[in-house]
Amino acid sequence: MSAIPRPSQAEVPKKSSLATLSGLLPFLYPYKRQFLLAGIALLCAAAATLAIPFAFKQMIDLGFGAGGAKSTEHIDFYFLALFGVATVLAVSTAARFYAVSWLGERVTADIRNAVYRHVVTQSPQFFEITRSGEVLSRLTTDTTLIQALVGTSISMALRNVLLFIGGLGMMFFTSVKLAAIIIVLLFVTILPIILYGRRVRALSRDSQDRIADASAVAGEILNAMPTVHAYTHEKIEADRFGASVERAFTTAIRRTRARSLLTALAIVLIFGAIVFVLWLGAHAVMKGSMTGGELGQFILYSVIVAGAVGALAETLGEAQRAAGATERLLELMAERSPIQSPVAPLPLPPRTQAGASLSLVDVTFNYPSRPQAASLSNFSLTVAPGETVAVVGPSGAGKTTLFQLLLRFYDPQHGRILLDGVAIADLDLHVLRDAIGIVPQDTVIFAADAMENIRYGRVDASDDEVIAAANMAAAHEFIEKLPEGYKSFLGERGVRLSGGQRQRIAIARALLKNPPLLLLDEATSALDAESERLVQGALEAAMAGRTTLVIAHRLATVQKADRIIVIDEGRLVETGTHASLVAQGGIYANLAALQFHGK
Repeated sequence: MSAIPRPSQAEVPKKSSLATLSGLLPFLYPYKRQFLLAGIALLCAAAATLAIPFAFKQMIDLGFGAGGAKSTEHIDFYFLALFGVATVLAVSTAARFYAVSWLGERVTADIRNAVYRHVVTQSPQFFEITRSGEVLSRLTTDTTLIQALVGTSISMALRNVLLFIGGLGMMFFTSVKLAAIIIVLLFVTILPIILYGRRVRALSRDSQDRIADASAVAGEILNAMPTVHAYTHEKIEADRFGASVERAFTTAIRRTRARSLLTALAIVLIFGAIVFVLWLGAHAVMKGSMTGGELGQFILYSVIVAGAVGALAETLGEAQRAAGATERLLELMAERSPIQSPVAPLPLPPRTQAGASLSLVDVTFNYPSRPQAASLSNFSLTVAPGETVAVVGPSGAGKTTLFQLLLRFYDPQHGRILLDGVAIADLDLHVLRDAIGIVPQDTVIFAADAMENIRYGRVDASDDEVIAAANMAAAHEFIEKLPEGYKSFLGERGVRLSGGQRQRIAIARALLKNPPLLLLDEATSALDAESERLVQGALEAAMAGRTTLVIAHRLATVQKADRIIVIDEGRLVETGTHASLVAQGGIYANLAALQFHGK
């Protein structure tokens, strides 16, 4: 159970961090006004910061250097001005922090919604190769990194760019010679920082992949705890998760080490260059070609510029991580389900009380993950409105595949499937699936109460309609005995219910939908004899006025079907009633002999 393959990564061309982050622009664009307000606050804060060294220079040269009462007046004025600048800086910084934090939260929420909405539209083919734990990691960990980028890093980067440009301009204004020297030195030092930053980005991407692997392992095991306990694999699974976490930790440490070295490299090179230039400035003051105030101003602006470059190097590391996260999310958003509604869908004919007609014409289908093995081969079947057809056959014969094709979870490679005379590929997916109710073999119960679990079949159903459906599915009695009746919480995956109770909830959900075509995949397989008798009677009543396909391994449940078809190795090999098929002495007769032997 190793990490899942990520085939899409090879298909996505590698981009620089900025090019990758440009994929976030559609999520940022709707909030232009908020970005403008944050930008104004940012400009005010940067201007206030850049004004402080100038105030110090005036205070030193005109205050301390003048002497007497006039010196006191200058000092009072410039200290008051300095306090005013600090007040502007405080207000504008607070406004900027609020604006960018709001943007970070808002954009992250939009991205999470967009990714989740996209994922839930994917076909089962997508989930054959993608584990839910990895998707959850992208929805949480990756989007949190983007939140830090939008809510903090972008603002800090822009602020430091402004401080760098403004501080550099004021350095040239103070001393062209010293500023020119420091520019050359900064260019020499920044180049290796940029080159090393590429390694940080690669490690950031790898780190996020390892975190996703650990999340996938945890999600898989937490959904299978009864099996883990039954086989006493608690320590094994804990060790497996621990090994996955350790791999993530090791990769994260490599990334952190690289970022630490990048930060240290930036600080040493940049401050080394500044110290050298300041040494030259000190000699200029001693020679009288520069005032003490000018040197002090130049020193402060140098500190601002150096701090801005150091902060940009730090922000670059955050951007590298966010770029890796963005790349992963964009890969997920780039996935396109092969099952799509047509551009101009056709309508279904008006519904009649007789149910829907169904036709499969020469259908051949291979699962994408098993292209060499045909699950259905040259399969043809016609079902009349209102007819009940039982589908039997050995395990792996293609029975469940038939249902998946009817629901258009997959499209066949050859042949056509028609519902009421209309090819299902020409129908809107919602229209098609609204016309079909299914009770799957693996019952799905949501972490909600009984009322909402049944109402999942039709969200606008009233409480009375939900209760009526529960009565039809022989579920009302046991639901009423729950601690809070229909408002009782059923637990994650229905852990508070027995297998038979979960299946009756699923049957009630399908009956509430009231579709013209009903698919029952071993709908009574988890029921005891008494519950099966109750549900079987309810299902027989529910089948009236609708077309029904029933998959069953227990042949006693399908003897009353209008017709029984037998599938073997993806082919329709026998069709008829129970009596006629037994008389034929084929596959069905052998299955019947095994099940009814001794009865």
